[in-house]
Amino acid sequence: ERERGITILSKNTAVMYNDIKINIVDTPGHADFGGEVERILMMVDGVLLLVDAFEGCMPQTRFVLKKALGLGKKPVVVVNKVDRPGARPLEVVDEVLDLFIELGADEDQLDFPVVYASARDGYAMNQPDEKGTDMKPLFDMILKEVPAPTGELNGPTQVLFSNVDYDDYVGRIGIGRVERGSIKMGQDVVICEYHGSHEPYRGKVVNLYQIEGLNRVACDEAKVGDIVTLSGIENITIGDTLCDPNAVEPLPFVKISEPTVEMTFSVNNSPFAGREGKFVTSRHLRDRLQRELLKDVSLRVSDGESSESFLVAGRGEMHLSILIETMRREGYEFQVSMPHVLFHTGENGEKLEPMERVLIDVPEDCVGSVMEKLGARKGELVHMAPSGSRMRIEFIIPSRGLFGYRSEFMTDTRGEGVMSAVFDHYEPYKGDIPHRNVGALVSTETGDAVMYGLFYAQDRGTLFCGPNTAVYTGMIVGQNARQGDIDVNVCRQKHLTSIRNAAGAETAMKLTSMRTLTLEECLEFIDDDELLEITPKSLRMRKRVLETELRKKLAAKKRAEANN
Repeated sequence: ERERGITILSKNTAVMYNDIKINIVDTPGHADFGGEVERILMMVDGVLLLVDAFEGCMPQTRFVLKKALGLGKKPVVVVNKVDRPGARPLEVVDEVLDLFIELGADEDQLDFPVVYASARDGYAMNQPDEKGTDMKPLFDMILKEVPAPTGELNGPTQVLFSNVDYDDYVGRIGIGRVERGSIKMGQDVVICEYHGSHEPYRGKVVNLYQIEGLNRVACDEAKVGDIVTLSGIENITIGDTLCDPNAVEPLPFVKISEPTVEMTFSVNNSPFAGREGKFVTSRHLRDRLQRELLKDVSLRVSDGESSESFLVAGRGEMHLSILIETMRREGYEFQVSMPHVLFHTGENGEKLEPMERVLIDVPEDCVGSVMEKLGARKGELVHMAPSGSRMRIEFIIPSRGLFGYRSEFMTDTRGEGVMSAVFDHYEPYKGDIPHRNVGALVSTETGDAVMYGLFYAQDRGTLFCGPNTAVYTGMIVGQNARQGDIDVNVCRQKHLTSIRNAAGAETAMKLTSMRTLTLEECLEFIDDDELLEITPKSLRMRKRVLETELRKKLAAKKRAEANN
């Protein structure tokens, strides 16, 4: 989370203010982790909508707010960073009002209270021109505006689980809110599910905890409105209801949106397979993916074309890349394919594809190149307005149109651009979009890359590896400056001769164009005929077919079929 600067998992805390316990749940704003948001909204009675006093409403703001308003939650708008230079709190409040109207908020929701704050300096105030000293105005507003939990205090037990954690010692841990009655340590209960996907079964509460601050504290009993954590129930899943055996009444649970992007995870079969990873077999891979399904409701896993591959579907590239990075750090070794969007079929049998709403903030002199590139990727301009010395542009674009664009965007805007995207809706298929307009430099030899070979290969484009890097035949070692792949030998050494050059006559060899790619950049770069090999220590891009001659024959056959 710190590396990427975003919230990935929802987290609970609880604070005492004026002898009243306030449960607070922090949810991700990024749409790729929307499954976390949708289910956590079932645990709360109101929402604090946090908006930047300088940047205003972002696409993520729209996504989370739409879900909260749809469930009838009471919103309190918090305009943060009011002490930031260039802050425009009053304008931002107007933008928030426009967004509420656009999302179809009712009259009660439109009459939202506003608090102005600086989280970094630890103060809040009711008016932007006041002098803040502490966070009391925010807590007072929460007590005033957010309704207290409702439910029968003396009724039969009912707890709705919105989250599941896992511990190697105690097994599955359910996290949910007491909706009715109370729950006690050692109590016999029945676990059931609203949609009827599994039969009700009996269980016993072995350990019961509540949240205090950032810690779980053991307790003997919890009552209506308390958020509890309990263990001892083996097969508990998100959306289950824990009930009194004499009153088995499951509670409805929010429908989680479907995934939009799919990738193939498979066992690593490269020449370097098994060198660095601790878990390398299909059984390890299957068990790990099944374990992830227990915690992530927006993930889907199914069997692939072979027994050693699995189709993993998620909300977006970011969602899947976080899973890949987590598995990599745990010691797993595997390979993944290029991401593909999941198409839907419309009522008339037409092919529908996911569309994203993209908000871009760039310097004025970069607007032309950004609009040109997004236009070529079937993007449609929705809104454009100046924001100080910069321009804010809004596009609706197919999800697949953004694959491979982020690194290009950073180059076009000289690293000054800010881009955020969120899934918006489905539209009819927009036609073919070129994924990559450059080729790859592919190694023809297995061995260690040497300076001599790399120096002469860099004339062809940008290198992805340096001297002494282990490479194999079919591994991608760089990016071609033009379309089409080029085979290069980066293991080539200078032939020794009997003639000794004069001192300093040989020009010192330097690598002028070398780039180390991150996981996200690798996923953006690879094409349909390529794979990304992931190990705890290395990221290697490779061709699906490693042998140079066989790859050329297959390419020639494909061209012949296309011409016919």
